[in-house]
Amino acid sequence: MQTISVDFTISSEKRNYPIHIGHGILGKADLILSCLPQKRVAIVSNTTVAPLYLEKLRLALEKLGIVSVPIIIPDGEAHKNWETLNFIFDALLKNHCERNTTILALGGGVVGDLTGFAAATYLRGVPFIQIPTTLLAQVDSSVGGKTGINHRLGKNMIGAFYQPRMVLADSATLNTLPDRELRAGLAEIIKYGLIRDPAFFDWLEQNMRRLLARDPIILNEAIQRSCENKAEIVAADERENGIRALLNLGHTFGHAIENGMGYGVWLHGEAVAAGTVLAAELSQRMKLISEADVQRIRKIFILAGLPVAVPKMPLEKYLQLMMLDKKVDAGKTRFILLNRIGEAVMRADIPPALLSKTISACMTDE
Repeated sequence: MQTISVDFTISSEKRNYPIHIGHGILGKADLILSCLPQKRVAIVSNTTVAPLYLEKLRLALEKLGIVSVPIIIPDGEAHKNWETLNFIFDALLKNHCERNTTILALGGGVVGDLTGFAAATYLRGVPFIQIPTTLLAQVDSSVGGKTGINHRLGKNMIGAFYQPRMVLADSATLNTLPDRELRAGLAEIIKYGLIRDPAFFDWLEQNMRRLLARDPIILNEAIQRSCENKAEIVAADERENGIRALLNLGHTFGHAIENGMGYGVWLHGEAVAAGTVLAAELSQRMKLISEADVQRIRKIFILAGLPVAVPKMPLEKYLQLMMLDKKVDAGKTRFILLNRIGEAVMRADIPPALLSKTISACMTDE
């Protein structure tokens, strides 16, 4: 097991929490116990993950005298909404969960985002712990304290920054992850290499086939290096006022795809992959990177089995949806582009005609 510390500051007070990464550590309830203010927890999971891992977690906690309240929500991005959030609140209230009752998020990014937002707002804030069971959640959404729900007009538009007490990432849970979900998680891993870690990008090119084969040593290495990259960024910019925005490479386009196609039709990682290739194409048209770099970026996503073209939608719809992006400032959409592989930059000076031309050129009929 490896442990990484995430440092952050709240009201000038420096705080931190650990990310534990290992293979087969879900049953190490003593790690969880050290973060609990009382021996009672609520566990939020979904209809897919709960049958696989909830009982194992519950029994491990029970051996240490920890009582758990299970809360099972529907699976899927389409349920990341007010209705599901209220379902969690109903269960917490009916079971008399208190301010010192820690909420555990056992599942992927949707479970983590919903649980974190519930924890941030229930009784004006209760402790929570992330136990991510998908690759995407282990390397991205469980780290950094972003929580929230989707709105019909935009993804993740309602939420809060609220840090967990701990993240417990067991790579053994990836053994039951569908291949499509595994590939989707690789998109976020590739992102770290593109925005700030060129050596990691090289390593990913060399080890992609082993990642797809679920080699536990290689998976743990990729998870650890991704979390180390994100932890450094969060420590420097918890509230996304500066450098943290670079983590959104491909996301402005990706969120437009998810919303425009209907939440859940494209997985988040699939949309980010196509959006990242589009961002690379736009970077090349802005004369920031070479065509060779674009082809290298396209190749690694193809190797990962991810889409490299955006779905066909009316151009006006893409432009409209991108205006709902959280990075819009003073009416201008700010895009994360690449100066080179390993260096990202935010730009708001994209000529509208060039943006439209790039989107149109990267569309697929599929």
